[in-house]
Amino acid sequence: MSHAVSNGIEVTVSLAGDKIATVEILPPVRPPLARLFAGRPASSLLNALPRLFSLCAAAHQVAFQSAIEAARGVGISLATRQHRTTRVVAERLAELLRGLFVAHFAKDATSAGAIRVLMQDVSALVGSVEAGCGPVPREATARVPAALTALGISNEGGAPTSGSPLALRIAALDEAVLKPVPMQHSFLSAADDHDIIERLLSNDVRVCHCSDLGRGIPETGPWARQMLRGRLSPGRSAPAERLKARIAEIVGLCAWLKAGAHIETAKDGIAESYGLGPRRGAAAIECARGRLYHAVELDRHGQISRFECLTPTEWNFHARGPLVRSLQGAVLMARPQARAAIRAMIESFDPCAAFTLNFREPCDA
Repeated sequence: MSHAVSNGIEVTVSLAGDKIATVEILPPVRPPLARLFAGRPASSLLNALPRLFSLCAAAHQVAFQSAIEAARGVGISLATRQHRTTRVVAERLAELLRGLFVAHFAKDATSAGAIRVLMQDVSALVGSVEAGCGPVPREATARVPAALTALGISNEGGAPTSGSPLALRIAALDEAVLKPVPMQHSFLSAADDHDIIERLLSNDVRVCHCSDLGRGIPETGPWARQMLRGRLSPGRSAPAERLKARIAEIVGLCAWLKAGAHIETAKDGIAESYGLGPRRGAAAIECARGRLYHAVELDRHGQISRFECLTPTEWNFHARGPLVRSLQGAVLMARPQARAAIRAMIESFDPCAAFTLNFREPCDA
């Protein structure tokens, strides 16, 4: 969900002996959305969103359109809801796969052919969903599971085939290189929507978009969704666990699309909208990296007077967020592999912008 004008995320890890002393995050520059959107008709901005947000464009479009309709008090048909939910799910599948390949298959030449076929099939699936409001073509959903099987992902629970490149990658990530300190986990869900939207539209300039909600800065994304759905105890939160959650979600999304993409069986509050009184509305969309929020206010002429957007990366890469809590205080069990392990932890949160990792040791002071 990267901003087209973003300059990326900068993560600086300070080491003290065999321990991570501090983690500092410099977020990307946010585009001047309030200035870009204010005073303009909503219809003129819908097609501009893919240029502002180079990833998860469909999720941003659905969020914006749903928030505008909520502000106007306009109801939408079941068929429209069905189509929008399917768009979001198809895009989520494509983004989860893209992140999987970039982070874990980039150097695996043996899988290049299977990856190419899979991405072609997923692109065709996304294209067929974008094309109209009818049912997802059966042939489009049938090819994707077969392509996944070729990559070793055939288990209903998402466990990769033993000996496959993904299974070997999970085993490598599971090695105890970092020993994190015990931490409290908190996960973002649809139950938080009203609280977050109220903060987004608050007139108090001191209120940070990513407030701690009274329980710290929550995590959002595939692993958080898995924990919430199964009401599971977080236990370990290493990169291997987040990779396994990503794979399981890919399998689940494929199964949902193949079964007919029925809105009544959709999970996670995928696309929710909220009317907030006269000319105020908001929407929350569960996309690849987590929960996305749009909130709008319209003037008496129906043009935008205020627009607020909150992306998943702003939670996961908050200065007091889950990535920082996962790294800070961790003990380096295998110093030669520590830097690669820290990078793997950052990548497991799948930031929507490129990141730079810097290391600072006592001798740097």
